[in-house]
Amino acid sequence: MPTDALQTLLASAAMRTASGVNFTGGADPVLPTPFRIGEAGAAALAATGLSSAELWRTRTGRRQHISVDLRQAAASLRSGHYLKVGDDEVPASRNAIMGAYPARDGRWSYIHANFPNHRAAALTVLGVPGDRDSVARAVAQWDAAELEEAIIDAGGAGGMVRTASEWAAHEQAAAVAALPLLEILRIGESPPEKLPPGNRPLSGIRVLDLTRVLAGPTGARTLAEHGAEVLKITAPHLPNLGYQESDTGHGKLSAHLDLRDDGDLATLRGLVRQADVFSQGYRPGTLAARGLSPEALASTRPGLVYVSLSAFGHTGPWASRRGFDTVVQSVSGMTMRQAELVPGKTPGPRFYPVSAIDYCTGYLMAFGAMVALNRRVTEGGSWLVRISLAQVGKWIVDLGEVPAADLTGVAAEFAPDELDRWSMVSETPAGRLRHLKPVVQMSETPPFWARPSVPLGFHPPVWPAA
Repeated sequence: MPTDALQTLLASAAMRTASGVNFTGGADPVLPTPFRIGEAGAAALAATGLSSAELWRTRTGRRQHISVDLRQAAASLRSGHYLKVGDDEVPASRNAIMGAYPARDGRWSYIHANFPNHRAAALTVLGVPGDRDSVARAVAQWDAAELEEAIIDAGGAGGMVRTASEWAAHEQAAAVAALPLLEILRIGESPPEKLPPGNRPLSGIRVLDLTRVLAGPTGARTLAEHGAEVLKITAPHLPNLGYQESDTGHGKLSAHLDLRDDGDLATLRGLVRQADVFSQGYRPGTLAARGLSPEALASTRPGLVYVSLSAFGHTGPWASRRGFDTVVQSVSGMTMRQAELVPGKTPGPRFYPVSAIDYCTGYLMAFGAMVALNRRVTEGGSWLVRISLAQVGKWIVDLGEVPAADLTGVAAEFAPDELDRWSMVSETPAGRLRHLKPVVQMSETPPFWARPSVPLGFHPPVWPAA
């Protein structure tokens, strides 16, 4: 039940109760997958509503009611799938060579190839051009475990497809299992800070979003829907998939800064001094080389909430490994289980039909940031919120599976009237964008985005006047 899943999330943040939340929309399965994606999405979103409501209670002394529709929550786990500019669908297809291939030893090898740099790394290792047939022939000449390491060493992403039992025996799985789902750690001293004035839970809170792809940007988008001023920072040389910015950019400003440039780095530090939340998704230790570690920025801005996302956690042999939702699914046994219970037309592992790890991780990043902001009000201090895709993947698996018999005849898509009810239109620089609206319903402070999504680098790297 979503209430039980929500309680595990609240326990991870030392919050006491899940009262005040009403779940509607039935139960899993809502799409053809054994994983309880509706329950996971609904619980994670309810956690964001509760933490936002707690900030509102801190401001006003008033409580409010929260409602989450489980089916709508599940749809939000692939919100990029429902974008339209005018009457045109926004392309969201994966690169043609991305996927799982049979290896020489009878195993499957997953190659992540959506980003040009990761695709180039895999093709260099395989020594073939970028077409699927050539890649398939080349992968068939490798043992899957050896190819996994070769692609990672070359700067790519992917991995050997494992069963759940194989993953459970892996050293990295043990490291992940030893971690809590979410960590909220005090990393510095500073006096308590009142919330800035305003009529929304996060009014006046400034968030720097240095994350990319889906999970991290979703976290910052969620903070924006509760009233935060979010400034996304990226750079022209960093690869991106344009449609994802239309999905995760609601409510944000967007500016370019190249952290390889000392001047731009100084500009970023100036922004940090006026910020409340710094959210980043680089591999552990990457930003420390530029003086942007949690401890360094807590010294620059005492009272900062530093949100840190990684693929496989900050400990274990894979702590510095690149990873994505699909990689975690592949190496942890989820794609094998999906294929076992919902087989496709061809043999091989299968992804579940949403990006549950990515979006749930984003929601939990926002949840952790809001819990830390409330602690800053009552206790003071600088705070580190730490989470990984692998930890969230484990949480989803630990929710259990729906009975296999219940998967028969489950529709692969939501009804048109549901999608219409859950959608809205925003006027953006690219035109009229149809997209999903916020899921969480709150009785006093309904979530909304005050700005439309914009192209990357659309704004100057400055905070707007208060």
